[in-house]
Amino acid sequence: MDEEKCTGCGVCAQYCPVTLPDPHNQNLTTYKAIDILYTQAIPSTFVVQPDYCLFLNKKECKQCTRACQTGAINFDQKPEISEYEVGAVILTTGFKDVNPAKIVSYGYQESANIVTGREFERISSASGPYGGKISRPSDLKKPQKIAFVQCAGSRTRGTGKEYCSSVCCKYAVKDAIVALEHEPDLDITIFFMDMRMHGKGLEDFYERAKKSGIKFVRSRVAEIKRVVDDEDLRIQYITELGALHEETFNLVVLPMGLEPSAGNFSLARAAGIDLTNYGFCRADLFAPLNTSRAGIFAAGGFLGPMALPDSVTQASGAAACAAELLTPTRGTIIVEKQFPEERSVGEEELRVGVFVCNCGKNIAGVVDVTDVTRYAADLGNVVVNVDNLYSCSQDTQDLIKETVIREKLNRVVVAACTPRTHEPLFQETVREAGLNRCLLEMVNIRDQCSWVHANEKEEATLKAKDLVRMAVAKARSIEALSEPIIDVIPKALVIGGGLAGMTAALSLAEQGFACVLLEKSDELGGNLRNLHYTLSGADPRSYLHELIDKVKSHRLITVHTQAAVERVNGFVGNFQTEITRGPEGGKEQEELEHGIIILATGATPFRPDEYLLGQNDRVLLLHEMEKKLATGEFIPGDRDNVVLIQCVGSRDDTHSYCSSICCSMAIKNALTIKELNPRTQVYILYRDMRTYGFHEDYYTRAREQGIIFIRYELENKPLVTAAESNVRVTVRDPVLGEDITLDAVMLGLSTAIIPDRQDNLEAALPVPRSAEGFYLESHVQLKPVDSYVDGIYICGMAHFPKSIDESIAQAKAAAAKASILLARGYVKAEPIVASCAEEQCIGCSLCAAFCPYSAITISKKGKGKKAEIIAAACKGCGVCASYCPSKAISVGRFTDEQIYAQIEAFGLKK
Repeated sequence: MDEEKCTGCGVCAQYCPVTLPDPHNQNLTTYKAIDILYTQAIPSTFVVQPDYCLFLNKKECKQCTRACQTGAINFDQKPEISEYEVGAVILTTGFKDVNPAKIVSYGYQESANIVTGREFERISSASGPYGGKISRPSDLKKPQKIAFVQCAGSRTRGTGKEYCSSVCCKYAVKDAIVALEHEPDLDITIFFMDMRMHGKGLEDFYERAKKSGIKFVRSRVAEIKRVVDDEDLRIQYITELGALHEETFNLVVLPMGLEPSAGNFSLARAAGIDLTNYGFCRADLFAPLNTSRAGIFAAGGFLGPMALPDSVTQASGAAACAAELLTPTRGTIIVEKQFPEERSVGEEELRVGVFVCNCGKNIAGVVDVTDVTRYAADLGNVVVNVDNLYSCSQDTQDLIKETVIREKLNRVVVAACTPRTHEPLFQETVREAGLNRCLLEMVNIRDQCSWVHANEKEEATLKAKDLVRMAVAKARSIEALSEPIIDVIPKALVIGGGLAGMTAALSLAEQGFACVLLEKSDELGGNLRNLHYTLSGADPRSYLHELIDKVKSHRLITVHTQAAVERVNGFVGNFQTEITRGPEGGKEQEELEHGIIILATGATPFRPDEYLLGQNDRVLLLHEMEKKLATGEFIPGDRDNVVLIQCVGSRDDTHSYCSSICCSMAIKNALTIKELNPRTQVYILYRDMRTYGFHEDYYTRAREQGIIFIRYELENKPLVTAAESNVRVTVRDPVLGEDITLDAVMLGLSTAIIPDRQDNLEAALPVPRSAEGFYLESHVQLKPVDSYVDGIYICGMAHFPKSIDESIAQAKAAAAKASILLARGYVKAEPIVASCAEEQCIGCSLCAAFCPYSAITISKKGKGKKAEIIAAACKGCGVCASYCPSKAISVGRFTDEQIYAQIEAFGLKK
């Protein structure tokens, strides 16, 4: 059944002989075993009721197949139906690109030189059709001028795609920068309405793009015309000043909007869950991963368009939701993976195998992989040299394992992608072949050769040979290393009693783990206490009280308010934290032992020294205005003007980042003012309205209700002065090209949201932070809630400013990651750790002083002092070894002997 081919004609339903009562409403008329579902998002698609379909119940019919004129229905191959008994279900059906052919005015089907963002990524990729050379499809010539046209298939009224697809601006800027890296002289223009570069580090990425020469034009392109003579493309656009321009480009890229998977409707009907008008899964603001049916959860693109880190976060969060439900059955059907007995290779003659990866054209498009593989054959002790198309694929993993066993290899060198993401996979493969996982050495010939030397193929190949030769030299001296197993204390510590902290603590407790929740103030709630209403209409005050009650009454949660962390010792699985709690003058000390830590310390609004804040009572931060509106302290009058200024102390030299949620908060307050008094005039002064995702609906509603949006430039910020009974705001309107003066009874400031940094916590727990001051995740895409310190996780606004539903999802994700350690009950320490030769140690303590992870202690041994390494805390950074004056410390897999071998091999160029 191909729902993409369905035109919604309804012929199949007319010919279906089976009618049945609507299971949701017995009063409605009957419908057929196959019927057409009409929605706002996808105009038509068919749904089948398998329990009633005659053919699927082994009774001949197939009337719908014979009636269908488009080939959308085909019962020639009857689907195989399987049944599983499960305790929970997680739905992750993803999303898909909007069909560019449906935007007729953009002429996608008329020109090969109009490509989607996904197609342009393939054009730019070293493994793509042109080997990474930027070429246009019509004639394979270099396109000197490239245009990116944003909001193609998004933010378009009357199409069912009124929402913002959230990620298009980000990946357009990324693709433009990548194109410039390939061809630095390209002339690239991005046409946009609002550049929605919200999120951690993305505003800096945007600024980098502008500095690199990429032009940004604020205009929505209405039409793209093909120039027949030379296959170029002509774009007419109108600037904010109303001037009509025409420009010709060699290639046009459409970063397409995202829409729900076509199968969502059939799935929703089968699962008995609700979808939104747009065809995505409907979820509650305070339960963002729950569907409308208990026990069924959702994550990623099934809930709406989102970036990769958000999908990964939601996936972990949904796993936590399922784990809470399945707690009583934990561990009942686990099958532990069995490995063969580890082979002792200490007395064996060295036999090295070298496996070189093509990675499609990602490596082979630049590096001569065949030449590198042949070169490896002449290196000492190499008995196997093989190149693979994709070394990380399952068939190649099987090949490596079989080769290790057959050829009796005892050292393995893999030249492929980055060890950061791929080394664990190859380590497991050699372990399955009976070798210690540390008898593997990886060479990164993608990042260090093909990516950085894309235009220097010969030099990239020579460098790859150097790296392989050095790796083989090192491999000759690597040894099997043990992985110490350390018991985990099955208890958690959550620092921060706001929305994220309480959610994480409650999730862990629901999974059966004891948890201590610390809050520095005298009450739980954090920033949620500043919210009085939401865009969706859900009541945050009611939810706050309900959540606090659940946390305080849970038997596995211990809450300490007015608490401060004084000292943290230990390592993953075994932390000891000294805290003080209680009011000043009556503080008590307590030491806690726990296996993991979740940091949910939150953030706070920035209070700038501008716009008369703190000097005039009519100038307030946005949450202060919200409180006055909610409590009735401020009642807007019929002729009153209320002005809101966005990006105050944000996206500038004060704080370079976008705080993500301010635009939506401003619209929420503006709509509230209009609800209280429709005759009050509200003005929002903005730089880009970043109401991403489904918040675009509220931006549309605000404009429909007469809220006026005036854009300003950073170089020409609004001027605020005091007047007799109000504040006077002067702003330059870019459309009118002149200054506008507004006399406002109230001025609300949307200021930057800054991390809540506590000096005592910073000293006790030195977890790395980003340039913006928020806690730094281990990997922005793949480990968005893991800190750089094992066993410590981050969530909520301690990670970065985010909305209620995003904070809840991330808190659930942090709980999920933490519960993996707590449920397993032990942790294996990485073998790449420091070790100290006690007989050489002079007890100088330099290693302990410089260790960034507090992984070294100095103990008295006999008449002197000696360094002791805490293997579970050590990250193998090597700082201690570099400072040790007596050479007593070495790091597993990075000994002096191994490093010298690499250096010597580098000097042996052929």
